[in-house]
Amino acid sequence: MLPAELAALSGLELMRWVQAERPTDIPSIGRLLGIRFDEVEHGRIVLSLDTRPDFANPLGTVHGGIAATMLDSAMSCAVHTTLPAGVSYTTLELKVNYIRAAKTDGSTLTAEGTVIHGGRSTATAEGKVLDERGKLIAHATTTCLILTPGS
Repeated sequence: MLPAELAALSGLELMRWVQAERPTDIPSIGRLLGIRFDEVEHGRIVLSLDTRPDFANPLGTVHGGIAATMLDSAMSCAVHTTLPAGVSYTTLELKVNYIRAAKTDGSTLTAEGTVIHGGRSTATAEGKVLDERGKLIAHATTTCLILTPGS
């Protein structure tokens, strides 16, 4: 799909396109980390990735930035699903709480983001990252600035 065609999609349509097409020719953080879009709904996103040794911190567990990136992606993409075509957003604030370490052994981490409030100028969302056993790795909240054309 061409950039102009993508720009004409609503946020929900765009996220569903990403989920269905899994574009590998478009550089993105999702491509870099191997993020998969598992569920896409209005106001809710579930994504996952498989850990790998490249994700290690000096202690040998998954670096906290991986969980933070998953949370930022899941929550902000959930916000994106609520926006009409031509309206974008940027993260204003991200607050992450880390609960336990994750292993770099190829296990799957899953992040869910859900919109709490969608306004004209800001939106808020919450998220969590779980390991394969359903154990909580991290949870977060975000505030996104809504950017309307001409603003």
